[in-house]
Amino acid sequence: MTLELRNVSKVVEGVTHIHPTNLTLEKGTMNVLLGPTLSGKTSLMRLMAGLDVPTQGQVFWQGTDVTGMRVQDRKVAMVYQQFINYPSMTVYENIASPLRLMGKSKAEIETAVTKAADLMQLSPMLDRKPLELSGGQQQRCALARALVKDAGLVLLDEPLANLDYKLREELRVEIPKIFEEAGSIFVYATTEPEEALLLGGNTAALWEGQVRQFGPTPDVYRQPGDATTARVFSDPPMNFVAMTKSGDTIIFGDTRSARATGHLTGLAEGRYLAGFRPNHVELSSQDEDVLEFTTQLTVTELTGSETFIHLDHHGDKWVGLIHGIHDLKLGADLRVYVDPRHIYIFNESGDLVAPAAYALAA
Repeated sequence: MTLELRNVSKVVEGVTHIHPTNLTLEKGTMNVLLGPTLSGKTSLMRLMAGLDVPTQGQVFWQGTDVTGMRVQDRKVAMVYQQFINYPSMTVYENIASPLRLMGKSKAEIETAVTKAADLMQLSPMLDRKPLELSGGQQQRCALARALVKDAGLVLLDEPLANLDYKLREELRVEIPKIFEEAGSIFVYATTEPEEALLLGGNTAALWEGQVRQFGPTPDVYRQPGDATTARVFSDPPMNFVAMTKSGDTIIFGDTRSARATGHLTGLAEGRYLAGFRPNHVELSSQDEDVLEFTTQLTVTELTGSETFIHLDHHGDKWVGLIHGIHDLKLGADLRVYVDPRHIYIFNESGDLVAPAAYALAA
């Protein structure tokens, strides 16, 4: 069982929503569409489902061209951010509704609903109406209804975005387990890199309607193919600074020079873009090979156990994620440190030249 997009694009009133895209999704896989708002996640899902017809290209399901086939004639289930339940029906009837439309027998419906309700921890609530449930329980009801359809393709469009933090964390862990047995192709859209990492499987990094990179989630995270993918797969986005390699010296911007070490020694002379993630910024270091930068502190954000620091490095806007609570003076100069093993190197066009050394060792 495969879903294949061959050179699929979507143009609406002269505006390109999806650039030519080639993707192959396999049976039993979790596939995450990761990107910011308006990056094309929902548009791509609608093309996969058959809700929209591509401007160019073809969609194949198990080797058959289904480009013009109605969504009603495909084995597709969708769950949206704004989850939908029928308020006049019980939870049982909500879950059973697609099975009744499919003409399933009473015994088949009973078996399928019971199994889905058990998986979604809804068994004690089958006689309740959706409005008698919490938000998380309502979302689980919508997920259960998608599950019982036994669809070959299940599309989840930011299904946890409207839930509270605790419930989101619980369902993020549960969802891969819940759908593991189904053997369907799952496509899950999210704006959050952390969610992609928790879900695992494969990730497609989207930016302005383009799939910049697709592959196993850990690989896309550790070795982003270009600077755009690195921005998408980092929250806050990856920090960047212009870098020049001259002999055995590296120069950051026009101000900071250091001896090239580790994976930076093999770089050819020339101009590059260096990138490092916010969690690799430190306020102190005992390592003699660490890179030291003088920045200006512009904003601090306390999250309870961590502090986000917003920095200005000669016009480059950086963010650091520092463990603990720190009392820092806004507007003051602040020295920060980055281990060169955590630095990614991109060429001037933004393509990856050298992954961070820690990523190669992972």
